[in-house]
Amino acid sequence: MNNAESSTAASGLAWFKSSYSGTEGGQCVEVAAGTAVVHVRDSKADAGPIVTVSRTAWEGFVGPASSRREA
Repeated sequence: MNNAESSTAASGLAWFKSSYSGTEGGQCVEVAAGTAVVHVRDSKADAGPIVTVSRTAWEGFVGPASSRREA
């Protein structure tokens, strides 16, 4: 994981916010998928730090959540 990357270094990426985020602000993150990595940032502080993880790590993180069914 690399959390030292600045928003300037990743400014050319296409950022996506969760459809669950809503419009009120709240606790939201945005992600941008690169070729071999996924970048994650706070949607309220888009000029702030970016956490970068491998695609494998990201899939391991979101995989169980995306396959979970709501009761």
